[in-house]
Amino acid sequence: MEIILKEDVIGLGYKHDIVNVKPGYGRNYLIPQGKGIIASESAKKMLAEELKQKAKKLEKIKADAQTIADKLEGVALTIAAKVSNNGTIYGSVNSVMIAGELAKLGFDIDRKLITIKDVKTVGEHTAYVRVHKDITVAIPVTVISDAPIAEPAPAVEAAPVAEAPAVEDDELEAPEEEEA
Repeated sequence: MEIILKEDVIGLGYKHDIVNVKPGYGRNYLIPQGKGIIASESAKKMLAEELKQKAKKLEKIKADAQTIADKLEGVALTIAAKVSNNGTIYGSVNSVMIAGELAKLGFDIDRKLITIKDVKTVGEHTAYVRVHKDITVAIPVTVISDAPIAEPAPAVEAAPVAEAPAVEDDELEAPEEEEA
């Protein structure tokens, strides 16, 4: 079944795309939710006319997305996570954490637009932010331990043991016993 998407659907397509979906998905989800319409011949003609009229607006949207992508190019994130003794993370670093770090830097990016593989180890990883359907930005993510690194304690040298002065037997006095 061919559907014309009325809005972006993650994992399926973008607004104004014509996609093939299973009939149940189209009739029971996309059309009732207002996310798509059936791609009849008349609907395709209307779409073509609408795209001609909105070509300049789409170019502006793409230009805005490109400026955001240019700003994101120089960004590198460092995320602190709880780490076990062998270097694996308790849980994982995910798109929600990356979206939070980007928000701290002033970028309002939806977490659904961020793609990252399972990050369960400390080290360098790469997250991908899809700013526009044609523009994707790779952001380096460094995962570090949130616990301070324990530096080895400096070795303490054993102090030389001072020898006790020699005591002769006649210097030792036996305590006097009390007479009862």
